[in-house]
Amino acid sequence: MSDFIIRRVVGYILTVFLFSSVFFYLLVIYWPQPEQNEPVKVVIEKGETLNDIASTLYDSGIIKGSEPFVLATRMMGYETDIKAGTFYLRNTSSNRTIIRQLVEGTPAYHKITIPEGSRLEEIADILKSELDIDEEDFLEMCRSDKVVKNLDLPGPTLEGYLFPETYFFTEEMTAKEIIEQMTKQYRAIMNKETLDLAKEKGLSELELVTLASIIEGEAVLDDERTTISAVYHNRLNIGMKLQADPTLQFIHGDSPKRLSNKDKKIDSPYNTYLYKGLPPGPINSPGEASIQAAVNPADVEYLFFVAKGDDSHVFSRTEKEHLKAKREFDKIRRQVSRERKKRGEG
Repeated sequence: MSDFIIRRVVGYILTVFLFSSVFFYLLVIYWPQPEQNEPVKVVIEKGETLNDIASTLYDSGIIKGSEPFVLATRMMGYETDIKAGTFYLRNTSSNRTIIRQLVEGTPAYHKITIPEGSRLEEIADILKSELDIDEEDFLEMCRSDKVVKNLDLPGPTLEGYLFPETYFFTEEMTAKEIIEQMTKQYRAIMNKETLDLAKEKGLSELELVTLASIIEGEAVLDDERTTISAVYHNRLNIGMKLQADPTLQFIHGDSPKRLSNKDKKIDSPYNTYLYKGLPPGPINSPGEASIQAAVNPADVEYLFFVAKGDDSHVFSRTEKEHLKAKREFDKIRRQVSRERKKRGEG
C-alpha cells in the first residue's frame, strides 16, 4: 500500500474520530432533559459529591439519568465548582443549562428583617418562621457562656448583641452562622469611636448596650431618643432609680402590657423600680439610633417623663411637674375610655 493511500486512510480515521468526539461532546452537553413549567427548587447540601448532586437532580425529576449529567459536568470542567445552596432552576432543557445555573447562579436568599428592640425569643420566632431554624437550639446557643466568650462579647448572654437589621440568609445557614453574621454587624456599629464616647460617659460596653436597650424600649419617636437618654444619664449620675418600664416587661418575657404596682415589686435584678443603676444586661437588641443616643444624651436637666399616648412624652425636671403631667394624661385617658364605651368599642 502506498504512502499516499496510508495517509488518506489515517486522515479519514482522524476526521471520523474528531467529528465523533465533537458529536459525542455536544450530545452529552446538550443532552435533553424534561422541560419544567415552573422554577424547580434544588437543595445542594454541604459536602455533597458530584454523584450526590446528580442523584438529587434525578430524584427531583430534573434529569433523566445521573451518568450523562456527571459526564457533562466533568467535560465542561465544573466537577468541583457547584457550591452548596438552595437554587431555583428556571431553564432545565439540557445538561448545559442546568450546570451553568448551578455554577454561575447564586443560592436563593431569604430577606429577613429583625426589628429594633427585638428580644432573643422574638428573633428565634422570626428565624423559625422564615428559615425553620430550631428555636430551642438557637436560644440555647444565645444563652451559652461559651458562645458569648468565643464571640468576645461582654454578655451575659447574646441578648442585645444580635443587631437588628435586614439580612439575606440562605436556608442552609446554621444557627451558628446566623449568630456570627448578626454579631459581626453589631461589631460594625459598635466601633472604637462609639466605645470611646461611652468611656467618656463612664460606661463600659455592657453598660452602653444595656442603656441603649432601655432607650429602645421606651422611645418611639427618633427625635426623643437623646432626651430619654438624658433622663437616664441624669438619674444614674445622682444615684436615682431608673424606674424604666421596659425592664419590667423584660422580666415578664411576654408582649407589652399595662404594668401594675404589683409588677414594680417583683424581686429581680432587672427591676429598676427596686434596684438602683443599670440591670445586669441588655433587655433587647437596640438599633444604631438608640446606641448613639446612649452616648450622646441631650443637654437637658429632665429627670422624669410620661407617655402621652401618641408615641410622644412629656418631660419634667421636678417630681411636682411630673405628677401634674401624669394627672393631665390620666384625665385624657379616662375621657378617651368613656368615649369609646359610648361608641361600643370597649
